[in-house]
Formats: sequence, structure tokens, C-alpha cells
Amino acid sequence: MAVVRGGSYDSTSAGVKSPGLVSSEQINNFISNLYLLDQIGNFELNHIFAHSQRLNSEAIVAFVKALCKVSMSELQSPTDPRVFSLTKIVEVAHYNMNRIRLVWSRIWSVLSDFFVAVGLSENLSVAIFVMDSLRQLASKFLEREELANYNFQNEFLRPFAVVMQKSCSTEIKELIVRCISQMVLSRVNNIKSGWKSVFMVFTAAAADERKSIVLLAFETMEKIVREYFPYITETEALTFTDCVKCLITFTNSRFNSDVSLNAIAFLRFCAVKLADGGLASNDKSKGDDSCVPIVKDSALDGETCVEKDDNMSFWVPLLSGLSKLTSDPRAAIRKSALEVLFNILKDHGHLFTQSFWANIFKCEIFPIFGFPLDSKEAYKEEGCFSPVSGPLHPDGGSIWDSESSVVAAECLIDLFVQFFDLVRAQLHQVVSILVGFIRSQGQGPSSAGVAALMRLAADLRGKLSEDDWRDIFLCLREAAGSSLPGFVKLLKTMDTIEIPDVTRPNDEIESSSGRGVIKDGSEDDNLQTGAYIISRMKVHIALQLLIIQVVSDLYKMHWKLLSVNIVSILVEIYSSISSHSHELNSQTTLLVKLDKICTILEISDPPLVHFENEAYNNYLNFLHDLLMNSPSLPEEKNVEAELVSVCKIVLQRYLECSGFGYIKKAEVHCFLPLGSAKKEELAARTPLVLTVMRILASLETDCFTKYVSQLFPLLTDLVRSEHCSLEVQRLLSSVFRSCIGPIVMK
Repeated sequence: MAVVRGGSYDSTSAGVKSPGLVSSEQINNFISNLYLLDQIGNFELNHIFAHSQRLNSEAIVAFVKALCKVSMSELQSPTDPRVFSLTKIVEVAHYNMNRIRLVWSRIWSVLSDFFVAVGLSENLSVAIFVMDSLRQLASKFLEREELANYNFQNEFLRPFAVVMQKSCSTEIKELIVRCISQMVLSRVNNIKSGWKSVFMVFTAAAADERKSIVLLAFETMEKIVREYFPYITETEALTFTDCVKCLITFTNSRFNSDVSLNAIAFLRFCAVKLADGGLASNDKSKGDDSCVPIVKDSALDGETCVEKDDNMSFWVPLLSGLSKLTSDPRAAIRKSALEVLFNILKDHGHLFTQSFWANIFKCEIFPIFGFPLDSKEAYKEEGCFSPVSGPLHPDGGSIWDSESSVVAAECLIDLFVQFFDLVRAQLHQVVSILVGFIRSQGQGPSSAGVAALMRLAADLRGKLSEDDWRDIFLCLREAAGSSLPGFVKLLKTMDTIEIPDVTRPNDEIESSSGRGVIKDGSEDDNLQTGAYIISRMKVHIALQLLIIQVVSDLYKMHWKLLSVNIVSILVEIYSSISSHSHELNSQTTLLVKLDKICTILEISDPPLVHFENEAYNNYLNFLHDLLMNSPSLPEEKNVEAELVSVCKIVLQRYLECSGFGYIKKAEVHCFLPLGSAKKEELAARTPLVLTVMRILASLETDCFTKYVSQLFPLLTDLVRSEHCSLEVQRLLSSVFRSCIGPIVMK
């Protein structure tokens, strides 16, 4: 590596490289130059630079340009670069710092380009020497106080930032970080506009691929935020944004989680300073106290002053950076970013206007959950919106775990409840997010969504209007029904699948013998397709049951607040899910194929009977509760007729399962034995029939009389069925005695 050496400037060192004999004229010029140099001593030569401030404005600019050109020529030697002119450049700049602003700007424009060009030199020794020279010059410049409305410090330090961003040398970058750190910590009282370039340097260091540079820069950044934060915004409030962007870059560092976590904590500290009026030192806020960012009642109507809106803009990069961090692949960083983001909003949200809150939800909060801006696209065929599928790895895999989902749901509801009056317009999207949690396949997110939705309704029950309740239940209705087309389409693929016939294994035959029937790859593919459909069916059933349970719980807790129109939506939800469960259990061919697949692959059957029982049980209890507790509703919605209709469906299904429903009236009645599978199904359906019996027994005489013609044939068929359980027979006897008996005796 070449060694940088000093010394006086020798014009003969820039000789022509072309070969050939030296002419007599060249020899004479050479002798003349030597004679001239002998006449000028070192003192006279230095006198030229020391008194350069006597040159006029045009002359000094021309002199600096020439000096930079000579220095560039000296430094270009790959083996023997000279630094005489470079040292003189530093001296000339120091001597001329007192020039008027316009002239000094022209001088530094030349010098700045020179320092950047040489700082990016491939010769490391030269680059290090010029950066150190720039450090000396900058240190001298920072000794002087910068006048108000001047931007010289920023311009003076900009070469450091440019070289830091463009250089590929680790040594140069580390030197720049150390130089800036030393200048900041030693001259912090004098730094004004220079903070912008300081943060540019540290931002470039934070994004560097070398761990040592990142840690070195953050060490100083930590000290600046902890001890010297008031100096940052002392001159210009916009410097706050540069500081925030620098910290956000540190949060993305992959080298050390402690750096990221500390940077996130510093962002919260910045939020506290911003909320406390830490930027109020700028001229605008000093001149008018009304512009301090405090939202009063008028803010609800969107009445804010321009300066207040300006201060609001400082929150945007801070909140945006934390929002993006919630998709960080590191669990600790995700959780910390979520908590800090929502804590900042909860602690300082009272400062925000209604319109600013709308932007926060749209740009910062909803993207966390992957919520589409167009609500019509929230639900898609054969799938659903799920907040867990929002933030993703670059490879497309979900990075949200159950813990992140729980934290996110809790934070969202805490924030929404606290500022409900300001963010009421976001209710539909918030409920859609919670329903998305409920619809996700993971147990953790589903439970978190249910708990959050229940808490939302409980905490806001006195504030929710009819439209708000309508939004909540419409989202649940959409969640229950939106996946049905895709699911039905999936089930139709079973029509084209042929499943091999196998004998159900008994006690003497092991189940593995059935797999010997598989003859070729196509049958194996059919089995795998069937297994996938069964898996999807289990997920689908679990979702439908969860939605109907949420609807039931919400109704039980808040039924007094629900209007007739809301009740109609609930009826639609119950009716839709119950009918769907009934249709699934009525597809005999499909059920046979599913049973074969489960037998061959030794997997559990989808809980279709349980699905139907739970759906109708919740539906019956809901209708019966309406009939008993809301006397005004039945007249308008004919709840009695709907309740009796559902009871009839349950009884008919039970009779079909017992084998009685298949015997034609014209045939002589005979008793047929039931298989083990039918006996199990009949036992599973018995509790639902018992519920029907109790409901019928509780009906008033006038009500029962109105529908006795529809119920009596089914009740008599139950009497004739030999496979009814003793409990059903006992309650059936009670119905005849308490309900039918009085009618007959009239």
C-alpha cells in the first residue's frame, strides 16, 4: 500500500510520460523553474496561504479551485501520493471561515466535492488522510456558534454522510463514525443544523452489513438520545424526524436484538418528548400558544390550526416505523413493537384529531392485521381474511404466532375502547379484524378473537347504537356464510372420486387388511384427496360452531339492547348454520364415502352429527328465549311458528335415524334392528330431542293448540318407535299429559 508523504510542492513531479528526447526549450524552462523556486523560500510560500483571506471574493474561489486541482494531481499517484496541497486546503479553509455567507458557500461547494471525491479513493491511505483532514476542519468549524437561520453546519458535515453512504471500505466507515461521534460528544452545545448530517451518518451505519459499525454507531446514538435529546430539536423541529428515522433503521438491525429492542424503547421516549411539547422551541410554536398540539373539543369537528397539523406530521414516521416492525421475523421484536406502538397511541391519543385517527387506523393499524382497504375483498372464495396471514416472511410463510395474535387483539381492543368516541367510524373494520381472528385455523388466534369481541361488546354496551350492533352481527353473518360457496364446491369433487369397497374391520380382522384392496396409484390419490376434504371439513365445522357460540353468548349478555331488526339478523345466522348442518348430514352418498376413507386411513370421522346437534340446540334455545323473554317480538317476527318448525325438523331427523321414518304408511309395521353406527347416532341425537320435549312442554296451551295438528303425528310416531330411549319416552309421556291431554278433555 502506498504511503502518504508530505513535502513541498514540486512542479517537476507532474512531468510528461511520453518517451523521447528532451528539447532545448524544455531544458531552459526546467532551469527557469528551478531558479524561480530557489528565489521563493518556504516562508514566502506559506505566506501566500496564510494571507489568502485578503483575496477578493472571485479570487479566493478561483484560488481554492486551483488548489484542489493541484492536490488531486498530487494524490493520484498510486505509489507515492503527496499531501502538501491537501494540508494547505485545510489551512485556507480555516483562514477563510469568516467570509460572508455567500462567498463561503461558494468556497465550500468546491471543497465539499473535493473531499467526497478523495474520500472515495481506492487508495485507503489517501482516503483515511483526507477524512482525518476533514475531521480537523469540521472540529474547528464547530467551535464557532452557528447563527440563526444558517445551514452551514449541515453543509459542512455532509461530505461525511455522502462518503459513509457510498464507500465500500470498512476502515473508512468506522473512521467516519468515530469522527462524528467524537465531534458530537465534544461539541454538542454548538451543533445546530449539523444534526441532520449526523443522523444521516448514523442511519447509514445502522443499515451497514458489518456488526462492528452498527454497534459502534448505536453506542453514540444511545448517548445522544439519553443525554442530549433537547439539543436535537433546539434549532429545527424537522431534525426530530431524522432522529426517528435513524432509530427505526437501528430497529431493523439483524446483528443484535438488544440494539433493536433499545431502539424501540427510544422511539417511545421520542413519543413522550413529542407529546410533552419537546418540539415547541421552533418559531411557530413559540409565537402562538394555541398551536401547541393539544386537542380540545373542537378537534372532534376537525378544527385544527396549521401548526397543530404540522406537529401531527411528526407522529407519522414514528408510528409507521413501529407498524412495519410488527411483521419482523423475530418474535421478541414483533411483540415489543406491538406493545410500544399501542402504548404510544393509548398514552398520547388524546392529542390526535378525529381525521388523524382515521389516517392512523388506515395507514398504521389495519396494515398490521393485513386488513384490505376495500372491505368487499375481506372475504374470498374458499378462504377468508385472517389477520394471522397478514404480516409474512419474504418466502410467504406466516410469521405471527399465537402469542403475537393474542397481544395484537388485546391491544387493538384496549385502544378502540379507550378512544371510542373519536374512532367510532372504524368499528366495522375492527370487528372484521376480530372475526378474521375467529376464522383463523389456529386455536390461539381464534380464542383471542372470541375474547376480544366479547370484551368489545361488554365494554361498549352502553355506547353501541343499533347500527353498531348491526355491524357486529352482519360481520358474523358474513363470516359464517362467505366460506359456504367454496366449501360446497370442494365437496362436489367427491362426486368424481371412487373409493374402493372395504369390509369394516371387526374384532377378528385387523383394520390394516382393508388397505390391501388399493390396487393402483389413482385410488391412492383419491384417498389422499378425500383425506384433505375431511381435514377441511373439520376446520369448517369448527368455525361454524365457534361463530354460532359467539352469537349465542353475545345475545345472552346483551339481549335487552337488541332491536327487532338485529334479532332478524340473528335468526338468519342460526337458520343458515342449522340448515347447512342438516344438509351435510342428509348427503348419504357423501357420508358413505367419508366413512370408507376414515376406515381405510384410520382417521377420525368429521363431527357431522355433533355439528347438527349443536347448531339446532343453540337455535332452539334462542327461539325459546325470545318467546319467553321478549313478548313484543313474537308478534312481529312470528317466533312461535319458527320454533315449532325447528322442533319438527329435529323430531323428523330423530325418527329417520331410528329407522321409523323409512316405513311407508301402507306397509304393515314391523320392527327392524339398528346397526351399531345408527345406535351411536341415535344416542347422540337424544339430548336434542329431550330439549325439544322440554320446550314443547313449556308452551302455553293456546300456543300448543295452534300447532298441535303439525306436532301430533310426529309425537305419535315417537310412541310407536321401539328405539327411542327411556328418557325420550318419559318426557313424551309428560307432553301428552300436560299439553295434549287438556286439549282432548275440552
